[in-house]
Amino acid sequence: MKVTEKFSEGKTLFAFELLPPLKGDDIDTVFDTVGRLLPYGPAYINITYHREEVKLLEREDGLLERRVVRKRPGTVGIAAAIQARYGIDVVPHLICGGFSKFDVEDALIDLQFLGIDNVLALRGDNVRGERLFRPAENGHPHAADLVRQIVAMNRGEYLDSELEHAASTSFCVGVAGYPEKHAEAPNLATDIAHLKAKVDAGAEYVVTQMFFDNARFFDYVEACRAAGITVPIVAGIKPFTTKTQLSLLPQTFGVNLPDDLVRAVEACRDNAAVREVGIEWAVQQGRELMAAGVPALHFYTMGKADNVERIAKALFG
Repeated sequence: MKVTEKFSEGKTLFAFELLPPLKGDDIDTVFDTVGRLLPYGPAYINITYHREEVKLLEREDGLLERRVVRKRPGTVGIAAAIQARYGIDVVPHLICGGFSKFDVEDALIDLQFLGIDNVLALRGDNVRGERLFRPAENGHPHAADLVRQIVAMNRGEYLDSELEHAASTSFCVGVAGYPEKHAEAPNLATDIAHLKAKVDAGAEYVVTQMFFDNARFFDYVEACRAAGITVPIVAGIKPFTTKTQLSLLPQTFGVNLPDDLVRAVEACRDNAAVREVGIEWAVQQGRELMAAGVPALHFYTMGKADNVERIAKALFG
């Protein structure tokens, strides 16, 4: 079932995001997270995709060898396993980084064969250590281009133009939004213009980056509507967990931390106390967002379910 069809139910949905396990780990940690959150009725589950990393390894002759590795493969397989085991719709992520257009097409064909109806189209991160985003050879430089390819396949248009009577796919496409602008955007207006381009390309809903101040989310939605973006906008929530996030989250994601949250975290004796603050803050955020009628709360679990389990119990139990 398509995510946008679920939004029509008229209530705020519970959704969360999972990381594929590191290469060499098994899927049990994923199933454990899903099993713990299952009682709270997740409407769908997102599965992230992680681009390649470049390692420099010293050879026996003393020279350095450049090796490309993926630390978290398995997005398509995990998405299929969750949907088959639990009967819950999944939203695997597709990224531009490290993928050619042909890789994207092959992934979409696999997803279609597996009965997966939803994807989240993202540009993805830069290669670690590189300041600018570099698309793969024959790849997409922007998420809007990726959306166009997915939508073209929904029309039965493949990269091989000689195909006759090609089967149309039927993917529901989501994209990312940034209530406090993407780190590379010069200002919020420019960032919203980029979002509008993704929606105009065929994106059907938006999932926001994490935010800790609901006022910024509400202002963002209002600005999006003023720009002509009418698709549903899902609120992305990440529970605060450690003191180091006071500097790490603003630096990495460009998010603003409200004064009350900062003071509460600074007053904590240890990270166990910080987790309690983070849980309570997320519960209060969620209640206000649900009262405002947001289509869904999308929780960034980072592979750990205990704090999200308590938040979901308070909001959806």
